[in-house]
Amino acid sequence: MLIVDDDPLATKTFARMLTLEGHDVHTTLDAETGLREAEVNRFDAIPLDLRMPLVDGLAFLRRLRAREDQRQTPVAIVTGDYFIDDVVSNELRGLGADLYFKPLWLEDVVRITHTLVNRASPSPNSSSNH
Repeated sequence: MLIVDDDPLATKTFARMLTLEGHDVHTTLDAETGLREAEVNRFDAIPLDLRMPLVDGLAFLRRLRAREDQRQTPVAIVTGDYFIDDVVSNELRGLGADLYFKPLWLEDVVRITHTLVNRASPSPNSSSNH
């Protein structure tokens, strides 16, 4: 699993919770680093912040989906921005991402992660907890 969020505290908290749930968690604090990670590793789920500097979550998702091997990777957009334009919201759905709003409780993070991981297609070259 790859968590991409520019908030170090949120990233650390989500990673700690999901590691305790048995997931192998990688984290990045910006979209560019996250995209490089996704080129090297195959992740079974990506929780992704929408609002990040330079490259935002929507641009990350567009670039991720442009890659043939990443078109089906389950992605959850997690944001504290409750005022998302309908055009953006529709594009996120069209790119196959679920939308969730912060703050999230432990149970929410676990539930979202399980939903994503269960949606992931098994690949013979990937581990089930990545």
